[in-house]
Amino acid sequence: MAILYESLCSSAVLEFDEKVLDAMRVRIDEEVKKLDEKIADAEENLGESEVREAHLAKSLFYIRIGDKDKALEQLKVTEGKTVAVGQRMDLVFYTLQMGFFYMDFDLISKSIDKAKKLFEEGGDWERKNRLKVYEALYCMSTRNFKKAADLFLDSTSTFTTYDLFPYDTFIFYTVLTSIISLDRVSLKQKVVDAPEILTVIGKIPYLSEFMNSLYDCQYKSFFSAFAGIAEHIKLDRYLNSHFRYFMREIRTVVYSQFLESYKSVTVEAMANAFGVTVDFIDLELSRFIAAGKLHCKIDKVAGVLETNLPDAKNALYQATIKQGDFLLNRIQKLSRVIDL
Repeated sequence: MAILYESLCSSAVLEFDEKVLDAMRVRIDEEVKKLDEKIADAEENLGESEVREAHLAKSLFYIRIGDKDKALEQLKVTEGKTVAVGQRMDLVFYTLQMGFFYMDFDLISKSIDKAKKLFEEGGDWERKNRLKVYEALYCMSTRNFKKAADLFLDSTSTFTTYDLFPYDTFIFYTVLTSIISLDRVSLKQKVVDAPEILTVIGKIPYLSEFMNSLYDCQYKSFFSAFAGIAEHIKLDRYLNSHFRYFMREIRTVVYSQFLESYKSVTVEAMANAFGVTVDFIDLELSRFIAAGKLHCKIDKVAGVLETNLPDAKNALYQATIKQGDFLLNRIQKLSRVIDL
C-alpha cells in the first residue's frame, strides 16, 4: 500500500516515515518478483489457462496494493490472454472496483459501456445483475438518483455484489434513492411493502422510521429520524458530496406531500405537524417557493399557506402550443430556403 501511504502522508493524514515507505517498497518488489517468476514458469512449462491465471494473480496484487496505473496495465495484459466472455467480464468488474476506489468516473463510465458490449456477445444473469448494482452506484454517485433507484430496485432479490458493499448498505441506498425518485404509489408497492427490504431495514439505524413516517404522514417522527439519517449520509463516501442537494430534495418531497392535502392551511398548523417553530417553517418554505420547488404562496398577514398545484392538462396544453409555434417557425424558415 505504498502509493496509498504516500497519498495519506501528502494529505497530512499520516506522518511521513521514510523507513516505513522503504519497507513497503521492498516487500512490493519481492512479491512482484515472485509473481513474474510464476508467469515465466507458466509460459515455459504450463498451458494457456495457467498463464492467464498467473497474469491475473499479478493484476490482483496491484489492485490489492492500490497501484491503479499498474493494475489497469496488467489487467489489459490479462484480458489479451482471456477468451471466455464471463472471465473478460470479471476483469471489467476489477476495473470498476479500481474506478470506485479512486472515484474515477470517466474510467467507471467507460468500463460500464464496455461491460454492456460484452453482454451483447453473451453473458450469464448473475454477472448482468452484478453490473446493475455497479451502474446504480455510478448513477447515484453522479446524482442520477432516478436511474439509480430503478437499478437498485431491480437488484433487490438478486443482489450478489458483496465486493462493493454489504446487503444492509445496498438497502440503505435503495430506500434513499427511491424516496426522492418514486411517487407515493410506487414507493408503497416497490419499497414500503417489499419483503426483501422489510427483512433488513430494521437493522439500519433510523431508516425504518424515516421511510414509514414519511409514508404514514407522521411528520414529527420523520424529522426526528431525518436528523439521524443525515449523519449517515455525511459519513458515506458516495453520498457525502451530494449531501446538501439530497437534503433539499428530501425536504421538497415531504413538504409537497403535506401541502397536497390542503387548498389552504395555516403556517402554525404546518409547524405543529412537523414539530418545528413557525419562523423555521416560514423561512424554509420561502426558500423552496422562490426556487420553484413548491407550488404555494404565503399570506404573511393572515399566516396562511395557499397552494396552487399545477394543472397537468393546462401544462400539457401550454407545452403543445409552444412546440407548435416552434415547429411553424422552422417550417417558415425552411420554405424560404426552398423558394430561394
